[in-house]
Amino acid sequence: MLNANTPDVVSEHVTSLFDLFQAQGDGAYIGESISQLEHSLQAAHFAAEDNAPPTTIIAALLHDVGQFIPHSEAADMLDEHGASVGRRSHDKLGAEYLRSHGWPESVYKLVGAHVEAKRYLAMDQEYEQSLSRASQASLRAQGGKFTQEQKAAFEQDPLWSEKVRLRTYDDRSKVVGLQVPDLSAYRSMAEDILRSEGTLRERL
Repeated sequence: MLNANTPDVVSEHVTSLFDLFQAQGDGAYIGESISQLEHSLQAAHFAAEDNAPPTTIIAALLHDVGQFIPHSEAADMLDEHGASVGRRSHDKLGAEYLRSHGWPESVYKLVGAHVEAKRYLAMDQEYEQSLSRASQASLRAQGGKFTQEQKAAFEQDPLWSEKVRLRTYDDRSKVVGLQVPDLSAYRSMAEDILRSEGTLRERL
């Protein structure tokens, strides 16, 4: 049983992770007019507002963690002018980071698919044209819209509709000046998911 002096690895991990996000408060969100932290908080807010499952809300909050976790082999994607449009494979880097820290599939698989979901949705020309200029540039660097074969494979995943749902929150979350709850609003939810569904456990 835990006591007041026993380290809680779930709480420690969430603190470390949220500190990492908080440090992005003044950091640019690639090519957009808001910060990376604002973007992440808006995505979680829209998911919560939509009554999404807690795992989807937390996945929305964490979906861009691969953009800024320390990684020795991280490389930027570049647009036609040589400007960065984000970290290459940040979706997969983020998913692997979360998986390795005990998060359940219902979180890390959604994080790992938010680029694939954009490529899936981009098969619709109206969706593709609705993307911001920065997101259109990163889409080209990420392989462009899906082929029919890729679309069919994507739809075989039991989580595919939830992956698309998360992507819609991601795309909406670029609103300058929008007031939304801060990180502390999601702390208990994140810890509850890790304790009930994840593989990270408290030290006994």
